[in-house]
Amino acid sequence: MELVLAVVGRAHDAALGAAIAEYERRAARYWPLVVREVKEAGGRSVSPAVTKRLEGERLLAACAPRGEVVACDERGSAMTSDAFATWLGRIRDVGGSVTFVVGGAFGLDEAVRTRATRVLSVASWTLPHEMARLVLSEQLYRAGTLLRGEPYHK
Repeated sequence: MELVLAVVGRAHDAALGAAIAEYERRAARYWPLVVREVKEAGGRSVSPAVTKRLEGERLLAACAPRGEVVACDERGSAMTSDAFATWLGRIRDVGGSVTFVVGGAFGLDEAVRTRATRVLSVASWTLPHEMARLVLSEQLYRAGTLLRGEPYHK
């Protein structure tokens, strides 16, 4: 199994960056996790649409060459932690791969949603992309503990 996190940029807040790093480290105990951070695009003179397009191109290039692509977007479908773990376990058991894509400050370009095999909401609220990455990495860790029957999940 290959599990890729394709994300825009690094966390700008040191404490949030440390939390992300900790949960990605924990998740890597359960999954062959590869994190691919792509460069943020844009600036004051670049429109949000152009920023999303450029970041979308970079994110698609960072995806695993095969397998599922999951676009993380508040408009996606929600999964419980148990359902998420079961779904990931099925992919792992057949030797599949999955790339989770987390967009930047302006969200995901439509090209990413079009390429995605699933659109997943990590929260019903709109979250900053760094926070979405934290929630996703925590759920990857939690899914691993659930599948192994470990005591993290309550």
